[in-house]
Amino acid sequence: MTTPLPEGTCDCHVHIVASLTDYPMLADRHYTPGPASVADLRAHMSAVGATRAVIVQPSIYGSDNRCMLDAMARMNGAARGVAVVERDIDDEALRALHEQGVRGLRINLESVGASDPYAIGQALQHWSARIAPLGWHIQIYSGLDAMAAAATDLPTLNVPIVLDHFAMIPASTSPNDPRAKAILALVTSGRAYVKLSASYRVDTDGQHADGVRTLARAFADANPERILWASDWPHTNREPGRRATEVSAYRHIGAPRLCDEVRGWFGDDDALLQMLVKNPARLYGFE
Repeated sequence: MTTPLPEGTCDCHVHIVASLTDYPMLADRHYTPGPASVADLRAHMSAVGATRAVIVQPSIYGSDNRCMLDAMARMNGAARGVAVVERDIDDEALRALHEQGVRGLRINLESVGASDPYAIGQALQHWSARIAPLGWHIQIYSGLDAMAAAATDLPTLNVPIVLDHFAMIPASTSPNDPRAKAILALVTSGRAYVKLSASYRVDTDGQHADGVRTLARAFADANPERILWASDWPHTNREPGRRATEVSAYRHIGAPRLCDEVRGWFGDDDALLQMLVKNPARLYGFE
């Protein structure tokens, strides 16, 4: 029997996907997921024991945040959002997003020059200056090499950084790897949070559960106030052989696996409460 997560748990990374008629996807998207509604999200949250969620803008919608914003409105204060915006967005539009519950901005480092740490630093400085007055954070999705390169010479920013999915450190990687050490140093310093989420994205063959656990504990040891948990629901996936415009089925990752996994990382109830409840409440403004 699944043991639900503690009261007040926040799932810090979920997506909502609606009908193409109501919310068109980008024509040049890399994959097409099926519907994942607010009702589906509520069922998922109930199954794992979460009472709060952070809805992250998926790549399929580009900078059209309407689906995410409408979903947040239907969550009646139980959700916050992480948006994707164009570089020329004005301050009034950013404030409007804040009023609707957005608390962060998602950036793909690959899009700003993964091989150029200077370009990455400039992009992060630009956005940190824009969103600091709102108290937002910058959420980064990138490969390990890109983030490690940026971390080495990362300029001082006046907003937190949040790294997706174990900072995309492969589960077979030793915490002593220089790239992993650069990421861990960011977390230790308090400049970055890391989402312990989507273990299947860093353990792609399912053979490195011990490596995932080692990474989770390494991040917690680095700074217990800078770790977050997320399910990555509804577990998007591009099925092999499918065209980008053909619907790819979601991965089958159920509540028992999610709950057992996170409890396997940390047997200590205080550590779980810190990661699942206290840290996200502070970062996303649920307090």
